[in-house]
Amino acid sequence: MPLHVPPAPAPALRSVLAALGSPTAVREARTPSLRAAQGPASPELPLPVHVLDRITPEGTSPTRLAGWRFLIRCGERAVAAADTMLTPDGWAFSHFFEGPYIASTERALRHAEAMPMPCQPRLLSVPELYMLTLWLHRDCSDDGAEGPLAATDLLVPLAPAPPGIAAHRPHRVAELLPMLNHRLTPAPLLGSPA
Repeated sequence: MPLHVPPAPAPALRSVLAALGSPTAVREARTPSLRAAQGPASPELPLPVHVLDRITPEGTSPTRLAGWRFLIRCGERAVAAADTMLTPDGWAFSHFFEGPYIASTERALRHAEAMPMPCQPRLLSVPELYMLTLWLHRDCSDDGAEGPLAATDLLVPLAPAPPGIAAHRPHRVAELLPMLNHRLTPAPLLGSPA
């Protein structure tokens, strides 16, 4: 089933297009594959990037929109990604980057397209665990910037995933959040100093 990719804000897309059109921005980017790309590069698959700062005891977890990520395609493959961020003046280009999350995101999106349920793809970052997941949100009518984690949404940890969490294995939010909460909760200290 095709994914319902939300449209990125027009200023976010324009800022990425301007950066791609700037020889200085591309040349100074720490992305060798983007600098070496032959042919035109185009931003595709805009995904809203949400951050999970904490998990509440009830299991509900508010997220905040941190930006939009575009995969930068050159020919048949994504060679880099571009992040945008919200500033007081609106959406602005942040930076280009490359690394394992590019291929991992593409792989997770291909698998998500084969799933029988309609969903809206997003990215969910868990900074305390150095973890990024593909968030498959069930409510396709949301605009991508809004919408809480629902218990029936799926989270697909991207590689590299934290130790003990399998990359590319879909988890329902209700199943994965308790595991993440356990990892984020400090262990009680045994004994006390004498």
